[in-house]
Amino acid sequence: MRVVLAPMEGVADASMRQLLSSCGGYDWCVTEFIRVTNVALPDKVFYKYCPELHEGGFIDNTTPVRVQLLGQHPSPMAENAVRAIELGSHGLDLNFGCPSNTVTGSCGGASMLKAPQSIFEVISAVRQAVPKQHTVSAKIRLGWENKEDCFDIVQAVQEAGANELTIHARTKLDGYKAPAHWHYIKKVKEQFSIPIIANGEVWNRENYLQCQEASGCDDVMIGRGALTIPNLAKVVRGEEAPLSWEAVIELLIRYSQHEINSEKSKYYQSRVKQWLRYLSGYYPEADELFRSIRIYKDTATIINTIRLQQAS
Repeated sequence: MRVVLAPMEGVADASMRQLLSSCGGYDWCVTEFIRVTNVALPDKVFYKYCPELHEGGFIDNTTPVRVQLLGQHPSPMAENAVRAIELGSHGLDLNFGCPSNTVTGSCGGASMLKAPQSIFEVISAVRQAVPKQHTVSAKIRLGWENKEDCFDIVQAVQEAGANELTIHARTKLDGYKAPAHWHYIKKVKEQFSIPIIANGEVWNRENYLQCQEASGCDDVMIGRGALTIPNLAKVVRGEEAPLSWEAVIELLIRYSQHEINSEKSKYYQSRVKQWLRYLSGYYPEADELFRSIRIYKDTATIINTIRLQQAS
């Protein structure tokens, strides 16, 4: 069984990856996507999205991080993939699943699900350019609208030479609406040999077991669920119960201290409120805390309110 922290744009940045990985249980984490157009990106872009590259591509010397690229042009994707590996990325992931209208409107992410041949060309170029000892993986959805399209898409991914594939068991048009159609992953596994990681609607241990049975996958990528239960990786492994609210408060304080001293400090207020909304999916106390700070626009007041939770 392998558990992977999903790439989540605007949410799972380096500070959140560090915080969640500190709870244990992850085999690796994937960065937010780095957009590739038709040029070689400067190194500073890779370091911005994956500062862990300064530390050999590891979080706290333990959890490896894999850079994810998003783009539709084979040559620049290959060139930037090679550079990511040279800088220390532990493998290279390719995004063909992002449903954002901004992304799909510029022919990236899930828009490529409409054209399996284009997916093949990008993966093939990257696989040929990246040294064979490094993993090249891809992340897809079942299709743009029709779930049956997944078979042509997976065939393109496998024939292009990808080492493994994460399937988010919904279409682009499904967005994030429940349910996830895990049984389609099992159908894919019956037809193709590429190793597959299941993704979608895993919020707890019970969901994981349901996904495992329906998809035939032991390996799972978790996303929003990890923001709801911070030690979800350990929970789905059956190794721990969800963290206590007291332990979550400790994480919130650590997160706050890191964020206000980072380059993203101006976003702290919106980001901590966003995280509390996720946490409220499991912890009723998080909803109460969110309601108590949502009107505040002063960082110090927000942090002091969180600290009061620790003292209560």
